[in-house]
Amino acid sequence: MTRGRPRDTAIEGRLLAAAAEELRRGGYEGLSIDRVAERAGVAKTTLYRRWASKAELVVALIASMREEIPFEPSDDPRGDLTTLVVTIAAGLSSTPTSLIADLAAASARDPRVGESVRALWADRHGAVTAVVAKAQQAGIVLSHVAPAVLVDQLVGPLYYRLLVTGEPLTPDYARTLMLSVLGPEESP
Repeated sequence: MTRGRPRDTAIEGRLLAAAAEELRRGGYEGLSIDRVAERAGVAKTTLYRRWASKAELVVALIASMREEIPFEPSDDPRGDLTTLVVTIAAGLSSTPTSLIADLAAASARDPRVGESVRALWADRHGAVTAVVAKAQQAGIVLSHVAPAVLVDQLVGPLYYRLLVTGEPLTPDYARTLMLSVLGPEESP
């Protein structure tokens, strides 16, 4: 038998949305539990009943993001990979670079945040690796290429460009990246 009132999922949604906005504004280090609660219109205790710390709140936010990033492979593995790379590039471009850098740093410092960030991409990485394996069967990707490494080759440069060189992540860049990794599309 459970005690007390059941959790209000609308409140959790407001808290997670407020946390996402606060992260965008001030990064992980600037994330304030007080401001999240205020922005969500709830008492701090309401937030702390759900998540005992800033790290736990960010872990919950990242877990909710996992559900918002669907990847549905089709019968066109090259098209799937291109769409994925273009979508990731667009998502990274629309997110403040400082937030991505803060989350990367928080992942390195806090094991709970790191586990959550890795879990966010583990499902996606598995699905994409399966698409690469399908592309190998179709002769689009050479059979000696390790699917997981090819995924790294497609996604890694996006983060490098965002965090190191600062060059823009345009759809054209994403398509050029695909072309350089997979080669030109063969005509039927």
